[in-house]
Amino acid sequence: MKLIRFADLTPKPWKNGGGTTTEIAVSPEGAGFDDFDWRLSVADVASDGPFSLFPAIDRTLTLIEGKGLVMAIDGREPVPLTPASAPLSFPGDVPVTATLIDGPIRDFNVMTRRGRFSHTVTKHDLKAGTAEVKDGSLTILLSLGGGTLDIDGAVMDMALGDVVFLDKAVTLAGTHKILIARLSRIP
Repeated sequence: MKLIRFADLTPKPWKNGGGTTTEIAVSPEGAGFDDFDWRLSVADVASDGPFSLFPAIDRTLTLIEGKGLVMAIDGREPVPLTPASAPLSFPGDVPVTATLIDGPIRDFNVMTRRGRFSHTVTKHDLKAGTAEVKDGSLTILLSLGGGTLDIDGAVMDMALGDVVFLDKAVTLAGTHKILIARLSRIP
């Protein structure tokens, strides 16, 4: 189990000035945009605009703060992404434009290189009960607000954006909402 505190990470401004990205983790460590297998980050979006293209990458965005944005993904009807929305998956190599609904937002972004890794992202409200994490892939828990997280009896305080990496089966309980991202290597 590994804990990363979001407050300890450093955001980097976008070239276009429309926001910042805080990288949480990348594999292999130190990989750049052209050679990562998977990448986890949080973006603060301050203005409307196009997404960067990432050839051969699959992405999932989840809104974690703000009112929302409308995602115009090439070949699909525009989709609103709000705090109530399920995580939104789309290919990183198609044109995407986002329009803010009412002010800036913060999102959690999972990217995996097609053919090497796949991923899923789900929301869980631990106030409503426990969640089971099964073995077999790397699992990342992202806190969606302040509260406690109980991982098989080990209790820790979590702030928005704090992340725990797991590599074994566990039972989760707690006092707030979390995202569970599962990364699986493709044989």
